[in-house]
Amino acid sequence: MWMGEILGIGCTHRPVMMRGDENWTRFIKIALDDPDMPAAWKDQARWPAKMREELANDFGVAAAGRARKVFKQKFLEARRAIDEFKPDVIIMWGDDQYENFREGLIPPFAVLAYEDQVVQPWKEHNNVDNPWGEPVDLAYRIRGNRDIGKYLVTKLIQSGFDMPYAYQPLHHELGHAFLNTVLLLDDERRGFQYPVVPVSVNCYGRRVIAAHGLRLPLAMRDKLRELDPPGPNPARCMELGAATARIMAESPWRTVLMASSSWSHSFLTDKNYQLWPDVDADKRLYTALQEGDYDTWRRRTSDEIEDSGQHELLNWYCLLGAMEELGRKPDRSDFVETYAFVSCAVFAYYGA
Repeated sequence: MWMGEILGIGCTHRPVMMRGDENWTRFIKIALDDPDMPAAWKDQARWPAKMREELANDFGVAAAGRARKVFKQKFLEARRAIDEFKPDVIIMWGDDQYENFREGLIPPFAVLAYEDQVVQPWKEHNNVDNPWGEPVDLAYRIRGNRDIGKYLVTKLIQSGFDMPYAYQPLHHELGHAFLNTVLLLDDERRGFQYPVVPVSVNCYGRRVIAAHGLRLPLAMRDKLRELDPPGPNPARCMELGAATARIMAESPWRTVLMASSSWSHSFLTDKNYQLWPDVDADKRLYTALQEGDYDTWRRRTSDEIEDSGQHELLNWYCLLGAMEELGRKPDRSDFVETYAFVSCAVFAYYGA
């Protein structure tokens, strides 16, 4: 008998929201400055028409301002859904980009069974010009719950997952996938009272050490397999999500199961010379998400995900595995398309 009620949410942690509108096209400029960028690819006439429309004559500043309003509204809607559900805990899947997963240890997953933390997000981001106008030494409390984290790890181990866990950070207070998500959900700065149990996923796999979780020079395009082992298999991520859903559905807690990441990223999509993301691949998976077509997601291989720059979608694979286990399709979802601003994003809601 399942006791714990579950709400599924997919969202993004959208790093560009942490900076001014003029910085939203930073990765395009970096790619264009790469010495191995072919001259033909610098010709904007060959770029997608929608990308040129976003860039317009100010290289995207005005379009970024409009997009920011869209994302602020989407995060307000997500916060409203959480507030209405009144969870006891949020279990959040997010990527670790060379934050606590470093040369000393890189597991496929890790449950961060932290207690409450007081973090300084703008020191973490090295950002004194944040859109909230907050001081660089701002202290912000993020609630945790070690007991629920321990419970989840124990049950996962008992069900066949040899799950690593941590009680305190190794290098960073809290990875940006989790920190950004809470800050964006608390856009109005009312405080975020819900305990979060982060589950870090090694989404960046072959790149996480060489690129420190960001971009690689274009000269490395044909050398990725010489780097490090890949991240966890997509199907295994779905199995982890399914196991987590069973565990929390049998628990006494009202739980939000949340994935936080954007979809394909421009700086990971080497076939586009890191200029724009694989929007078409994102749209195909989004259609499958809307239809509850979990087999289409499961059939996608690690190589295909890497080819499309969809590394961070492993977080969403965990969520979709959970929702498939619970027999759900999204009640509603939104696809936020962009070619110029690093990555497309999706917001999705799975009620009972």
